[in-house]
Amino acid sequence: MTASYRARPRDPTARAMSQEKVCVLISGGLDSSVLACELAQNYGEVHPVFVRNGLVWESAELFWLARFLNAVHQPNIHPLKQLHFPMEDVYGRHWSTTGDQVPDARAPLDANYLPGRNLILLAKAAVYCALHRIPVIALGVLRSNPFPDSTPGFFRHCEQLLGQGLNSSLRIITPYAQLTKSDVVRRGRSWPLGLTFSCLAPVNRRHCGRCTKCAERREAFRRAGLPDPTDYAG
Repeated sequence: MTASYRARPRDPTARAMSQEKVCVLISGGLDSSVLACELAQNYGEVHPVFVRNGLVWESAELFWLARFLNAVHQPNIHPLKQLHFPMEDVYGRHWSTTGDQVPDARAPLDANYLPGRNLILLAKAAVYCALHRIPVIALGVLRSNPFPDSTPGFFRHCEQLLGQGLNSSLRIITPYAQLTKSDVVRRGRSWPLGLTFSCLAPVNRRHCGRCTKCAERREAFRRAGLPDPTDYAG
């Protein structure tokens, strides 16, 4: 079987509407939420998939993600599918599972690194897609992402390996790979971005305002020249 990997389009809205299905790995953050809405303009069916790994912020993400998807009310976005791939037994007493010593706003972006994050998400989602005849998986990876499992080479090899292992024609696309988070904010300005959630240390389902993800979010709205609708606890 020949893999169908191809160059990632810079603009997912540049293609004609098709009846093809696409799975979007969605976290409820700015990038994946806006991507789901844009994909709904291009694909006949968008299947949002959230993979639970047992991380401390997931309950808050799901709370806001449900509200975001309900608010955008795109008829071809299917109901959210939750999959489970627990990682506490591997990560152990990591800040992502305990909430202790979460990287703060002064920490570099690579302090957010979760070993094997995209490998884990893609492995679980790919099996789901193969069983439900969904030929495309989309991720909201940005240009600034510094991690080894977010490179074009990684996605190319992953696509080939998963396609071969599942005997399925599978494509992995990262339409935002040449964009910044402020680009995404500008693209998504017509959607309820205040209902997206991207925080490592939620405070009663609110953004903490102190972690690296909150700092990145604030900066994205500032650079986009748009008011930040986020409710920060601090």
